[in-house]
Amino acid sequence: MAADYATFSGVGEPTLASNLGEAISTVKSVLELPVAVLTNSSLMNREDVRHELTLADVVVAKVDASNEELFRQINRPAIECALDAILEALRLFRKEYQGKLALQMMFVETNKGYALEMAKIAKRLSSDEVQINTPLRPCAVQPLPPEDISGILGAFSDIRGVVTVYEAPRLEVIPLNQEETLLRRPTV
Repeated sequence: MAADYATFSGVGEPTLASNLGEAISTVKSVLELPVAVLTNSSLMNREDVRHELTLADVVVAKVDASNEELFRQINRPAIECALDAILEALRLFRKEYQGKLALQMMFVETNKGYALEMAKIAKRLSSDEVQINTPLRPCAVQPLPPEDISGILGAFSDIRGVVTVYEAPRLEVIPLNQEETLLRRPTV
């Protein structure tokens, strides 16, 4: 079985790395795989971060709220950042970025009533894909049931490339090291 992507993600935010662009270039040259970066979007307002992300083949940017109050409640940012600034930075990034931009939108009880507003954001950002998610791994927040996600999906009906966590095919993922993988899984 071959890998589809080399992905920068994990416990920390990949865009915090001061050498992200160099790391992306190195991985692409050594592994000869497309590179994906999963980001919480908090540093997208930095021009250097946006520039380095243009080297990736796929950028998956997280947007979980449609207004500042929800953003603070759901994402609880540790740094001073504002949702409007993040959304404007993502819009600028989309203008210069030639790769695939996916928006990862996590829905929970707190923001499920804002699906129409979230769909407007996705449309405004001209993403190639919108991933409608709810937490299925162990965490402190309960996932929404499939029928709630199905209702949310209706708000995105005129947007191309929308996938949901319940409808996406589940590929078998075989960790390189099972013991290390288990150590990294969060406990609740």
